[in-house]
Amino acid sequence: MNIPNHVAIICDGNRRWAKAHNLPAMMGHKKGHDAVVQIAKHLRKRGVHTLTAWGFSTENWNRTEEEVSNLMHLFENVLDSFLDEAIREKIQLHHLGRKDRLPKQLVQKIAEAEEATAQFTDHVFNVAIDYGGRDEIVRAINSLITANPNTPISEEDFADYLDTKGQTHPNPDLVIRTGGEKRISGYLLWQLAYAEFFFLDEPLPDITTEHIDSVLEEFASRQRRFGK
Repeated sequence: MNIPNHVAIICDGNRRWAKAHNLPAMMGHKKGHDAVVQIAKHLRKRGVHTLTAWGFSTENWNRTEEEVSNLMHLFENVLDSFLDEAIREKIQLHHLGRKDRLPKQLVQKIAEAEEATAQFTDHVFNVAIDYGGRDEIVRAINSLITANPNTPISEEDFADYLDTKGQTHPNPDLVIRTGGEKRISGYLLWQLAYAEFFFLDEPLPDITTEHIDSVLEEFASRQRRFGK
């Protein structure tokens, strides 16, 4: 069976799940986190090397101050609980996105987790926080101009300035969006050029390993021609 090297997930539907269950929004986010943990473990067992999960977009700052603050604390707790597992399972952790707007304590925890797992190669987990695809491309262009003024560049040169630079499998083979929406919302705009897309109606907290297996089976049946 053809298993994707890199799976990317657009985590959607947490707040709608919470509303449907008459619960606070943060309960939906916590249940969504639990679902991602189970999905990540299952994908590793199935042989997926890299997983990228979008936890907070550049547009999510428009949410209420209370929700944003709670989400930042949740990300800190997630990193604390994930680090032991990452070291045990030899998972390299990367942050995708901006760091200049994140709380200093969260940035510190990200840096510590990245450093503690930098030597691992068995698996990669990318967590996208304050991430937007257009923002990533603009940041890459500005960095590239600074480093190589007036110098023609190739696609390979440009990829070296993206948040996924240096990774073994920087470009997702498979993208899953939960929650019923059918758009990518600016996710990994450069990297998704040849990815296969799957849109699930269920919100993230309701996603099970059976959903993931079904997606993997359909992925294996698709013919990826890459323009050939």
